Amino acid sequence: MASISLQRIIDKMKLTNLTPEIDISKIRITVPDINRPALQMAGYFEHYESTRLQIVGFVEYSYMESLPEEKQEEVYTNLLNFPTPAFVFCRDLEPNALFRKKAVEQGIPLLSTSKATSTFMAEVIRWLNAKLAPCITVHGVLVDIYGEGVLIIGESGIGKSEAAIELIKRGHRLVTDDVVEIRKVSEETLIGKAPAVTKHFIELRGIGIVDVKALFGVSSVKEDQEINLVIKLEEWSKDKEYDRLGMEEEYIEYLGNKVVCHSIPIRPGRNLAVICESAAVNHRQKKMGYNAVHELYKRVQENMTKTGEDGE
Repeated sequence: MASISLQRIIDKMKLTNLTPEIDISKIRITVPDINRPALQMAGYFEHYESTRLQIVGFVEYSYMESLPEEKQEEVYTNLLNFPTPAFVFCRDLEPNALFRKKAVEQGIPLLSTSKATSTFMAEVIRWLNAKLAPCITVHGVLVDIYGEGVLIIGESGIGKSEAAIELIKRGHRLVTDDVVEIRKVSEETLIGKAPAVTKHFIELRGIGIVDVKALFGVSSVKEDQEINLVIKLEEWSKDKEYDRLGMEEEYIEYLGNKVVCHSIPIRPGRNLAVICESAAVNHRQKKMGYNAVHELYKRVQENMTKTGEDGE
C-alpha cells in the first residue's frame, strides 16, 4: 500500500509542529482523504475515520473552547483515544494546554497552519491524491504535444525515442523516455511522469544517453503530464487490415481508465513526428466537438442526395 511520511507533509505544506517532543519519524499517511472531527467532539464516533489527517477549523475550535473544563476532559480523552496520524489546526489556531497534554500522552502530533481551513483542505487533498494514487510503470515515451499528453508505446528499437527527439526539436516537451510512471488520480485522469533516475534523459541507439534539458533547454522538458492519447507503433504488415477512416475509436486501459489508442504501422520514409503531431491535433479537435470523419460522411451523404435529385 502506498504511503507518505508525516514529515514530508509538514515540509510540503509548511506546517508548524506544536508537539516537537513526539517522534514522528514512523508516522505515515495511507489515505488521501481528511476528516473534520466536529461530530466526534459532539460524541458521535460511528464511522469515525481515525486513520485520516484530522483538520480543526474555526468551528471545531470554537466548540472546543466553549466546553466547560470537566466536559473538555471527557471529550478530549474520547477523541484522542483513537490511533490518529495528526491533528492540524488552521488559521494559526492553537489547542489549549489540556488538549496538548492529552495528545502528547497518546503520542498524537499537533500541527498548525496559517491558511484558511477550506484552502488548506483543498491543497492537502489534491497533493495527497497525487502522491498516494495507484501507480504502474510502462515502457514508452511521454511527450506534451500542443498541450496533449501523448504516450508513444511499441517494441524496443521501433523508433519511439527518435520520434521524441524530432518532436522536441519541433518545440514540444519531453516528460519521460523509456519508463513512464502512470498514476490514477481520478476515475478520468491518468498522470504520467519520469522516475527520478531517468528524468530528462533519452537513450538513442548508436549515440547513447542524451540529456534533453541540457541540450535543448528547460523549455523542452516537463515534470508530469495528463495522458490524453496513446500511439502504438508497430511493424507494417501487408497481411493486416489498418483503419483508414477512424470511424470507431480504439482504446487501451491503464489502472481501469480507458485512453484513446491509435495503432501506427511503421514503414521507411514515414515521418513519425508529423504523424504524432497530427494525431494530437486531431484528438484535440474531437474533444472540441469537430470530427473529420463525421464531416466527410455528411458531405458524401449530401453529394449523394444532390446527385440523386439531379438525376431525376
